[in-house]
Amino acid sequence: MTTKTRSDRPPKPLIEIENLAFRYGQDEDEPLVLKGIDLTIGSGEFVAIIGPNGSGKSTLAKHLNALLVPTEGSVRVDGMDTRSKEHTWSIRQRVGMVFQNPDNQIVATVVEEDVAFGPENLGVETEEIRRRVDLALKEVRMGDCAKNPPHALSGGQKQRVAIAGVLAMKPKCIVLDEPTAMLDPVGRSEVLETVRRLCDEEGITIVYVTHFMEEASFADRVIVLNEGMVVLQGSPRGVFTEVELLKGIGLDVPEMTELAVRLRRRNIDIPADILTVDEMMAALRRVWEGRGV
Repeated sequence: MTTKTRSDRPPKPLIEIENLAFRYGQDEDEPLVLKGIDLTIGSGEFVAIIGPNGSGKSTLAKHLNALLVPTEGSVRVDGMDTRSKEHTWSIRQRVGMVFQNPDNQIVATVVEEDVAFGPENLGVETEEIRRRVDLALKEVRMGDCAKNPPHALSGGQKQRVAIAGVLAMKPKCIVLDEPTAMLDPVGRSEVLETVRRLCDEEGITIVYVTHFMEEASFADRVIVLNEGMVVLQGSPRGVFTEVELLKGIGLDVPEMTELAVRLRRRNIDIPADILTVDEMMAALRRVWEGRGV
């Protein structure tokens, strides 16, 4: 899988987070789960959020469509403040959520009926629902399964149906909270390929919470959380070369990046920001050719 070529022009802000702090409950003695977060997520951007367990990743994700609202600071979606109840429904139409367990998101006994559930609740007309369902299933490459019962699908296919259900509501952004945590490698690849393509081809903003570093490497930008704070952000290549920092907070780096670090310690001249097997093979080939091998 390859990522798209990004324009040098910064994307228009879709989500703006200023000095966000959050605690569960009203007791001020309770610790803050998020602390002073400032972030902007651009329209059409693919952002991955990583961090150790308990770092606040899921809590942050739930702030993006007003499932949670700030204790302090603000979150604005398309200019609308999530603390304003009059904007809650509009915000959730713009930002759809996909969670970890696809079985918890499926509500119907037939795939196309499940995808139609969201638009029906929005009061969309029948003909338009039919059009949206067909298009959404086509976009996640599940059109052939429209009449199938969801329980007969693989985990990866179920998660793609869940994504189709969000797509049918015409969001500007999809937030995926560890969507592949319960899937096998094939299912993880299916989901990641789907959301990367939706970003590249449809311009949908993707916020992708994951604990798989290889998945995060396919994003445009990686945000690292630790103890409720942003400790690092940047391109995948820039973030994953900070091996000592990441390992210091309990995170791994992509396997090929780890291998590159070890080879460089043995004075093998390859780039430090290698992310994929193909890049590693190309770098080693150049080394071999330079040595006349």
